[in-house]
Amino acid sequence: MNKTYRQGQILRLIKAHKIFTQEKLAQELAVVGVAAKQVTLSRDMRELGLVKTAGGYRQVEAASVGPGIETIMAEFLREARAAQNLLVLKTSPGHANSIAIALDQEDWPEVVGTLAGDDTVLVIAPDAKTAAALRKRLLAYLEI
Repeated sequence: MNKTYRQGQILRLIKAHKIFTQEKLAQELAVVGVAAKQVTLSRDMRELGLVKTAGGYRQVEAASVGPGIETIMAEFLREARAAQNLLVLKTSPGHANSIAIALDQEDWPEVVGTLAGDDTVLVIAPDAKTAAALRKRLLAYLEI
């Protein structure tokens, strides 16, 4: 496993579970097939900005450095089409990445992942019904 994957799994685990010790984190990682020594976990936790709270380890949220999803969608989204569990979003040229990043940062359960080109974003939803609801949600930003 590479470092990026391991750190992604750490973030996923601390969001899903209350983890209070590095030992417990190592055990949870082992369950998903990621072996990590204590020294590696310490380094990963420091790099990820994790802090121990009363509710377990959490990532310190960085201050918002850009416009919110409402602004980005209203400014750059031009069209949204559903195809089964996929959404194809058309954007202004050069702004697909901005929309994909905004969606990824929202961490919505209905967005499994995104792929961005120059003026097109592919949004993957769990199923067709969710994709249709997500399309409506995104198009609502154009009415603001």
